Amino acid sequence: MDPKGQTVKLNDGHYIPVLGFGTFAPLEVTKREALEVTKFAIEAGFRHIDCAHLYQNEEQVGQAIRSKIADGTVKREDIFYTSKLWSTSLRPELVRPALEKSLKNLQLDYVDLYIIHFPVALKPGEALLPTDENGKTIFDSVDLCRTWEALEKCKDAGLTKSIGVSNFNHKQLEKILNKPGLKYKPVCNQVECHPYLNQSKLLEFCKSHDIVLVAYGALGSQRIKEWVNPNLPFLLEDPVLSAIAKKYKQTPALVALRYQIQRGVVVLAKSYNKKRIKENIQVFDFELTLEDMKEIDGLNSNIRYNELLLGVGHPEYPFFEEY
Repeated sequence: MDPKGQTVKLNDGHYIPVLGFGTFAPLEVTKREALEVTKFAIEAGFRHIDCAHLYQNEEQVGQAIRSKIADGTVKREDIFYTSKLWSTSLRPELVRPALEKSLKNLQLDYVDLYIIHFPVALKPGEALLPTDENGKTIFDSVDLCRTWEALEKCKDAGLTKSIGVSNFNHKQLEKILNKPGLKYKPVCNQVECHPYLNQSKLLEFCKSHDIVLVAYGALGSQRIKEWVNPNLPFLLEDPVLSAIAKKYKQTPALVALRYQIQRGVVVLAKSYNKKRIKENIQVFDFELTLEDMKEIDGLNSNIRYNELLLGVGHPEYPFFEEY
């Protein structure tokens, strides 16, 4: 599916490319740039595109995909496209309309993967981050098992090929896996994952249930002040990663991406810089030794860049669990 044929088989029989292009961008990045860089990423060889309703750029990303199909660079079936169900649409009756809205924005007939973005339900409506007059997040109360059943129906209707989750802890995953009458297991759990937060326990749990772990924030983090704690150390300046990178004449970013692929993790590379987009596809050109892998494992220090604090106070806030 991607040029190097590097894919992983999902538990429903579909295949996902192990390297994906992340399209989330800070607000100052224009929509036009989202169109340009997504086109460029496809030209560079990316076949897995990760987006979401929350990112407010699905129209542009869809346009990029369609233009690369129109000019013969790819066929629709060469592209693996992920969208995400945002927290304001977790009520079961809102799930299909939300997916249909994404498809309309994208101008595509189906997505390859549709995932629950965040287990914390927010008040339905136009506002993506609904707040009261004091600026406090307005929560909603939804049984995630009912949300999951609505996703299963979307798969049966052919609107998405596969269904999964994001930002779930193992207890939340277990709740779905143990649901009476479960029709489809989640194919993936997309979570923040990098050498400072290597998610080894969650990875082990997911592997034991044939669920793929997809890593976002794999390069540490874009310093987006609305979302990220700015006082944390900068992953790509880590001396261990830098030393390993130097040894292979690669960049610390490539080492961080390669680390995930060798652990059996599907990894998203997010960049709006053309030089780095081209560089990130070179992750298939070298291999880390077992010693390198162990050394990188040793960097784990449970540093979470994306705490998604807007969900704190909701019973489904996922990150108070150890994993």
